[in-house]
Amino acid sequence: MALDKSPRHREYVTVEHDGRKVTTYVVYPEVKGKAPVIVLIHEIFGESDWFKLQADELAAKGYIVVAPDLLSGIGPNGGGTDALFATTGTTDPVTKAVMSLDAGQVTADLDAVADYGKKLPSASGKLFVAGFCWGGGKTFDFATHRKDLSAAFSFYGPPPPAAAMAAITAPVYGFYGENDARIDAMIPQAVTDMKAAGKFYEPVTYAGAGHGFMRAGQAPDASPANKKAREDGFARMLKELSANTSGKKMSMMSSAKRPAVMAKAAAVQCHDVASAGQ
Repeated sequence: MALDKSPRHREYVTVEHDGRKVTTYVVYPEVKGKAPVIVLIHEIFGESDWFKLQADELAAKGYIVVAPDLLSGIGPNGGGTDALFATTGTTDPVTKAVMSLDAGQVTADLDAVADYGKKLPSASGKLFVAGFCWGGGKTFDFATHRKDLSAAFSFYGPPPPAAAMAAITAPVYGFYGENDARIDAMIPQAVTDMKAAGKFYEPVTYAGAGHGFMRAGQAPDASPANKKAREDGFARMLKELSANTSGKKMSMMSSAKRPAVMAKAAAVQCHDVASAGQ
């Protein structure tokens, strides 16, 4: 497995808040100075091996990644994603548990993990959030709550209610597959609502890609469109991370007026690759 070959320091920590314990996967970059922190939010498959690989790949680019298992304590014997997966050997118990999570608890968990990351001695003070699928929606939602974010990166997740968008203080970048009608149908209204609120929202739709292209694009049998969308999406995220770290981001008001972009990139649903969840 690629993760086993990583030279980066990886560890599990327990982040506690309000009597709750959240198991969190932390990956450190190999850099000389202090680094920005990314709170990474898992997809509907929980804290899978694929998700941990994404954390490692972002850390390889110079970021401290804190990736909580939001199913902590929900599995058998107080376990999380792994314990739930082990009950049947499938992702069904995991996806059901994720969909049943209390929204308030998720926000509190993310807050605690973000606070933990920012207080690390090697952290620079810059904070980002990113997530996939279900986690993409929670990423957009977290941007309506957390005021110290430098940027949010939502991968094929639904937007929050329009009324909540007024509270957003960070630029939001969206990543979507062209063959994902369920999520894509929400983009035009999100563009309208974010523009009305005077907020930065830049969605990019990758041609020919399906929902879950970040995962599907790394599969051995990845379609050309999903593979390209994954590569282009990752490159775009790194570019915007760098720009927002250096303070070169465009103003939120002017960018809110920019139209959605269609990027040149076989539909695959993230739920269709559940067998690769671990």
